[in-house]
Amino acid sequence: MFALPHAVLRAPILLAAMLVATMTLVGCGVNNIPTYEEQAKASWAEVQNQYKRRADLIPNLVDTVKGYAGQESKVLKEVIEARAKATQMTLPADILNNPEAMKKFQDAQAGLQGALGRLLVVTENYPDLKSNQNFLQLQQQLEGTENRIGIARRDYILSVQQYNTEIRTIPGRWWKSLMYPTAKEMAEFTATDAEQAAPKVNFN
Repeated sequence: MFALPHAVLRAPILLAAMLVATMTLVGCGVNNIPTYEEQAKASWAEVQNQYKRRADLIPNLVDTVKGYAGQESKVLKEVIEARAKATQMTLPADILNNPEAMKKFQDAQAGLQGALGRLLVVTENYPDLKSNQNFLQLQQQLEGTENRIGIARRDYILSVQQYNTEIRTIPGRWWKSLMYPTAKEMAEFTATDAEQAAPKVNFN
């Protein structure tokens, strides 16, 4: 009887072993690092999206306030300058791995939020402005945006925490060394309680 070569007989066994090993690797979290990294990047994109939405609302808000309270030029100027500083920042490509750049970004956004808060406080002195339909609509949009900013920041913080924990702990540290040596910890987006609180925009 013709006997099959030993190597041919072993091939199915080796193939099965490789499949089991591959499934084991997947089950052990070999894909966690890139998965968590992409989640954190997506969360960061949403943070930027919501900050942009706020910045886009501000010119209309300033124009509306100016029509009723033009004498508040100092506060209006502060808002315009803070918006320019926040929106004209050039973000480095490595901002997610650059704590210093992240802090500068946060400081600029906090400055804009502070200036915007002062503007909204000033508007309380103008009853006609507070009843203007355009202003009321902007007020509602701004309040909703501030809430979405808070949610987006929270989601980013949680995503970064998950990613950083993965590459610091076992088995994630092993996979980083073996398969993702260029993976770096992401900058944590810290926000004070004051920054996380939405400005008071309800004048009722």
